[in-house]
Amino acid sequence: MGKAEYLVVLAACVLVTLPLELAGARVYRQPRRLARAVLPVALLFLVWDVLAIAGGVWDYAPEHVTGLRAPFAVPLEEILFFVVIPICGLLTYEGVQLTIAVVRRLARKEARR
Repeated sequence: MGKAEYLVVLAACVLVTLPLELAGARVYRQPRRLARAVLPVALLFLVWDVLAIAGGVWDYAPEHVTGLRAPFAVPLEEILFFVVIPICGLLTYEGVQLTIAVVRRLARKEARR
């Protein structure tokens, strides 16, 4: 995969969880709520990354990233990671909540019979 490997993994996460939105998870349809949930945590971890990179604690394998870097030498893929993965987590959570609600509704319906 090479330099696009990290981006491909992030894209796969989005593609795997996107059907949950289409099934009614309503994560993307509430952009303000989504931003309030994702951005503070993403910012915190971005600062953590900046400090770790500046301190020489870690870096990213050049063979797995595009080489595009934001200020403070943070790879583009890492910034996307802090947004994509929480969104996929929220989609999964909402998908599970929808499934539980459907199962409960069906159980109540069956109990009435």
